[in-house]
Amino acid sequence: MPFKAFPDKQEESTTTTTTSSMDIIEDELTMLTDDPKSWHGSSLLDAKQITGPGLRLLFKVASSMRGLVRDDGGDDRLRNHVINTIFYEASTRTSCSFQAAIKRLGGSNLHVDGKGNSAAGKKGESLEDTVRCLECYSDVTILRHPQQGSVGKVVGMARKPVINAGDGVGEHPTQALLDVFTIHDELKLYQYKVKPHLTVTILGDNKNGRTVHSLAKTLCACRKVLWTNTLTIRYCTPAGLEMPEYVVKYVDKFADEGVTQETVYTIDEAIENANVLYVTRIQKERFATEEEYHAVKGSYVVDEEVMARAPENMIVCHPLPRVDEIKPEVDKDRRAAYFRQMENGMFVRMALLVLVLGKSRVMYEKY
Repeated sequence: MPFKAFPDKQEESTTTTTTSSMDIIEDELTMLTDDPKSWHGSSLLDAKQITGPGLRLLFKVASSMRGLVRDDGGDDRLRNHVINTIFYEASTRTSCSFQAAIKRLGGSNLHVDGKGNSAAGKKGESLEDTVRCLECYSDVTILRHPQQGSVGKVVGMARKPVINAGDGVGEHPTQALLDVFTIHDELKLYQYKVKPHLTVTILGDNKNGRTVHSLAKTLCACRKVLWTNTLTIRYCTPAGLEMPEYVVKYVDKFADEGVTQETVYTIDEAIENANVLYVTRIQKERFATEEEYHAVKGSYVVDEEVMARAPENMIVCHPLPRVDEIKPEVDKDRRAAYFRQMENGMFVRMALLVLVLGKSRVMYEKY
């Protein structure tokens, strides 16, 4: 039975879960389709919830949000709606883009720094209690937490929609959504009558980079609807930082449907015939010691020389922040899409909010 973000009025104020740990199981999560009603009042925990047609709907709304911002700066469709952003882990782009999305649409924001001057940070309050209290004042909770699986526990007990803004090294579904929106938009894949093969290389820290875990899943889920009948996901990573087995196994499920995975070891192999080079930083905060981090830091660096050897139409994406894996000299290359990617993050998160709150309206025809 699908998980209901808004319980019926006659339900008790407490929530019963199917497991003692309150972990969400896949069957309880609402599938998000091209029917806007499937999004209204639903939580977003994992990119696997979104069907290909559902992603197309999200992109249509995101495209309309881009037009809205560029033409009018925004509107007031979320007026009288209050949205929590609760971040127990450092964030600039995700936090600010969600807050900007809320303000562009006329909503109000309650922001809590889970490690800062709050009961969550100073008084030892549990994550569940923090969310249950704050949702008394609001309509949607956007949550980031350093522990993998933490957001799933919250979704299991929350009475209102929860959006996963990153849970440790687990998932980051909204990042994956803006990533695939950017890929589709930059490569203008919507213009093709015959869908081309797509090769996406993921370069860097695939073990700890939650963005790429969600990205790989989303690429598989939407490939036939949005851009391609066949897809290659190529991994290039330092030893010990390989893509987690559970992600590889998930992608393997699509092997009979034209999806292949391959592993390469040099940057020249990584860029060969690639349509997308998706770069991630080596995540220093995930290492036990400085020595372990410095042993792999700088393993792969994208600079002008690499770009000179890269395909003419290959785009470079990055979830940011970067450290030394993309040199600033690359920024002026027209193929460097990462700052446009960041702007797209606001449009996609605007779209997500209006769908979850049942306020989507105009959809541009582009997608």
